[in-house]
Amino acid sequence: MNSTNPFQQQIEDINRRIEENTQLSSDPELSALALEEVRALEEQKKALEEAAHSIESSKQRNVETHTTFTNCTIEIRSGAGGEEAKIWGDNLGRMYTRYAELKGWKTLEIDDGVIKIIGKDAYETLKYESGVHRVQRVPETEAQGRIHTSTASIVVLPEVSQTAVEIKDDDLEWQFTRAGGHGGQNVNKVSSAVRLTHKPSGLVVESRRERYQARNRDLALEILRAKLWDIEEDKRLAQTGQLRSAAGRAMRAEKIRTYNYPQNRVTDHRIHVSWYNLENILEGNMQEVIDALHNPKNWEDKGGANDDVQDE
Repeated sequence: MNSTNPFQQQIEDINRRIEENTQLSSDPELSALALEEVRALEEQKKALEEAAHSIESSKQRNVETHTTFTNCTIEIRSGAGGEEAKIWGDNLGRMYTRYAELKGWKTLEIDDGVIKIIGKDAYETLKYESGVHRVQRVPETEAQGRIHTSTASIVVLPEVSQTAVEIKDDDLEWQFTRAGGHGGQNVNKVSSAVRLTHKPSGLVVESRRERYQARNRDLALEILRAKLWDIEEDKRLAQTGQLRSAAGRAMRAEKIRTYNYPQNRVTDHRIHVSWYNLENILEGNMQEVIDALHNPKNWEDKGGANDDVQDE
């Protein structure tokens, strides 16, 4: 196995345990238990080797396509929960913006709920944030004090080079409008806001925050390129049977995290880890969450943590 394999130590430990249990299998009294343990260890080893292969393949593909992921774009879309869900989406946007500031990264609001983060390893750091984020709390407008559940979906996209994804001009449909300022004011007399449609896929991207149309065009095209890369990456992983073993990627359409205000708790359901400092995390102090998600052992050892938390 390659020395850069992040699961190397775990695989070596499993090999050692397999050898120990194989020796025990010669004991008639322990044979059945030992063989059962060996089968379970072999399954763990296979899963880790598949995950390692997925990571290595992704790195190799990045080299072949001259794709290096540094900056990223975060899309936040409100889900179930009405106005409270919109507020929750804004809360998450602020959390990521504050985190970026604490890291010394730059942020750029491209559109409502779309934030570009510019900084070293921004995508690699935040890629596991993709998925449905659920909040359980009493809204300020709730007179009866009842706990409401709202959701928002997060998609983290890498900045992809032009050589990695080819987009034909004939496949693009551009629309230009005036960018509206606060209070409905037009901040520009020219049509600087951009709406870009990719006709083959039906994907639509908007950029309206920049003052100049050319910059909004570049940003819209950049996001479209990232979305197309993301779709193709999922297809590639699915075809090679690596989608499920690509840590964090297979669950992006599912609920990945709950923020429970009454319990001051944040729980990530993929790795079954909880933190009891909710307000601090929402203020952008989320490095411990990021670190836990980047610890390969947390993706393997899921038995000792809380199961999925039910709605209250």
